[in-house]
Amino acid sequence: MSYAIARGEVGVLSFEPYKSILLPHWRFRTVLIAKESSQTLKSAFDHYVRSEDLVGADMARKFIQMGMTRARRYANYKGGRKYEKSEKELEAEGKVKADRVRKEKSAGHDGREEKAAASEVFKEVWRECIEDEGYVRLKEVWKKEKKEWEKGVALILECNLTSCNINTHAMASSC
Repeated sequence: MSYAIARGEVGVLSFEPYKSILLPHWRFRTVLIAKESSQTLKSAFDHYVRSEDLVGADMARKFIQMGMTRARRYANYKGGRKYEKSEKELEAEGKVKADRVRKEKSAGHDGREEKAAASEVFKEVWRECIEDEGYVRLKEVWKKEKKEWEKGVALILECNLTSCNINTHAMASSC
């Protein structure tokens, strides 16, 4: 149970095979492209919910949310860069993430309105996803099962640690 349901987009580009399936459909350059992309991702979301595959549904939801946030970033910042320097650039200079300087939001740059509208397209679909009854149910079941799984892992670890410190044969049979 290595997957974690996160509030935002955490893990969206690292959890396979979903990343490879969904990433090619994630696009937001124009409103028309955002509509097509968000509907394709929503279809994948619906498929995963029907299949009771929470991880797939949550990954699709994350890509939809990422469409909303990235399009909004391009609407707010010309070129989509929120900070003067990236984490990698700062690292190369021997600085840390806390040293990042945030750019001022730009106004009136070319494509601003288009990106803001694309963000709204994704936002509508994202709201549908987070309010989907099937998704909400799957999420609750997943959280409950993960909590039980974590309790079991903790018990096994506790048993293993205890058996190392006391009579190994006696403890092993009671665990």
